[in-house]
Amino acid sequence: MGPIRAWRHGEEVALGSPKQRAVLSLLASRAGEVVSGETITSALWGSDTPQTAVNGVHTYVARLRRALEPGRGARAASTVLSSEPGGYCLRVDPAEVDAALFVERHGHARRSRDGGSAETTLRLYEDALALWRGEAYSGIPGPFAAMEGIRLRDLRLTAVEEWAAVMLEAGRYAEAVDALSRAVSEEPLREKLRWLLMLALYHAGRQAHALAVYTETRRLLRRELGIEPGTELQDLHRRILAGQRELRPIGGHMAPRPRQGPGSGVPKPAQLPSTAWGFTGRDRELRQLEGLLADASAQRSTPVIVAHGPAGVGKTALVLELAYRLAPRFPDGQLYVDLCGNGLRGRPLSASDALLHLLTSLGADSARIPRDVAGRATLYRSLMYGRRMLVVLDDALSADQLRPLIPRGASCVVATSRQRFGGLAARDGARTVAVEPLADEEAARLLITLSGGRLAAGAEAARRLAALCGGLPLALRITAEGLTANPGVPLGTLVERFAAESGRLDRLTVEDDALASVRDAFETSYQALPAEAARMFRLLGLCKDGPITVPVAAALADTDRDTARRQLDLLVAGHLLEEHGHRYRLHDLLGIYAAECANREPMLNRRAALARLAEASPGAPHEGEAAAEDRSEALAVAPA
Repeated sequence: MGPIRAWRHGEEVALGSPKQRAVLSLLASRAGEVVSGETITSALWGSDTPQTAVNGVHTYVARLRRALEPGRGARAASTVLSSEPGGYCLRVDPAEVDAALFVERHGHARRSRDGGSAETTLRLYEDALALWRGEAYSGIPGPFAAMEGIRLRDLRLTAVEEWAAVMLEAGRYAEAVDALSRAVSEEPLREKLRWLLMLALYHAGRQAHALAVYTETRRLLRRELGIEPGTELQDLHRRILAGQRELRPIGGHMAPRPRQGPGSGVPKPAQLPSTAWGFTGRDRELRQLEGLLADASAQRSTPVIVAHGPAGVGKTALVLELAYRLAPRFPDGQLYVDLCGNGLRGRPLSASDALLHLLTSLGADSARIPRDVAGRATLYRSLMYGRRMLVVLDDALSADQLRPLIPRGASCVVATSRQRFGGLAARDGARTVAVEPLADEEAARLLITLSGGRLAAGAEAARRLAALCGGLPLALRITAEGLTANPGVPLGTLVERFAAESGRLDRLTVEDDALASVRDAFETSYQALPAEAARMFRLLGLCKDGPITVPVAAALADTDRDTARRQLDLLVAGHLLEEHGHRYRLHDLLGIYAAECANREPMLNRRAALARLAEASPGAPHEGEAAAEDRSEALAVAPA
């Protein structure tokens, strides 16, 4: 509610450095709760946490204890700022914290509007607003202070708007003009404030000034956002021009509803696609995702969660299951965009195209939407400001595609991708969760559920088929479809057909449906690789069943170990290779696909790669020189 200050027995306490004050402000915002050290470091430094952060927090807490309890003995436990398992707790009554007291008083004032007198209601609003002494969290560093400052600023402006509406109802126009003019200068793009100011000026007998406010508003919105004023402002402008005496919006409200908000004529978005039938398991991942959301929300930051994993692992199904669970927490609606990152559903959407979709969904007039990405992103953030919406961004290609689509405030973004997006985590605070193939029992259960009774008495067959599918939900669903489509073929025969490695990827394909093909799903990931990493993937297909290490990869690609490691890391990042300590492995189905890709290498290159491998590890159980030669001959006649 201004600079961070504290008093003890009526005397102000010297709180020390800005970061020390930042620690106190965070603990005060959660008075009586235990705040973890990790939460404190994130609040102070965000993603740029230095190695000395933990020691720094210890030092700040120790100094705050000395300041808050100057008479405490060196060995005595603090009764104000205590150490608890997992963090620290500021033991004060929340009512002693101005920000909490403001929220409480604001609530009393709002309730008074429903049944109290205008004088009582105005007094309650003024008591709440009197707590403000400047910008909230003024001079306090760190992302927590920035986000909390924005939240409290918005809450204060809302209180000013509600107070002004009561002032207009009471006929106190001149006083309202004064306060609204100051508020408009602080937040010039807030249309509700300008609407109230125009109405107050008009009723105060200043029609020309009211019209001038509209002209200024229109010029500002067009310059900053490329849009026209909202319908409420336009309607008020017309009515002032017409000289109407009694100006009351439709419905009798004293202030316009938020642009594109509930009740503004634009339907609340509810764009989530249906969830996958038979969704099974994933309890651990769902708990983890919900925990990350709760943690980010506690830090007053916009939660951004990215579920990443290989093609066909069920990322979209997991995220949609999560989204339907979260939907009640976001009363302003759900937005969904398929970013088409893998290319199977068309070319990947640019950030500009995705913003156009989002803005249209939010009710923006297409004629007023800016053409450039920056303008669209600014308008998007403005329309999302103050709203609680769930934004699901499916199949993202890159962090740069996602960044402009992240709003500020109380909304939440959940995305899926085949990439991990470490940069988005480091720079933007996104939380990433790896989605792995289903565990054996979960995979078998999904197969039994989807096969419509075909495997009801065949638990062993279900486990075997689940293992042959490598726990990939896409492969399991295609397999289940094959089982139900061939009711006359004995179950054992079908299992044996799937067990044969040759042609397995052909069987994991639904005719004329690229979205239901394991091979096509893998192919899009492979095509997205840089040329050298793609070559490394092809060469790994020559020894898919052997142990893969950096020396093995370096010998196959005829390169140094550092370069080989970088290429392996690219394959891991694209979820085409799994890393286990100092070794790597190809998922079973990806190994079959990699062997197919190996045939794209010229025969001489394959022979040379296997010869180098045999020479580099003559005593290893890979393949001797003769075996390498035999394998090259076999690959020469294998189907491409």
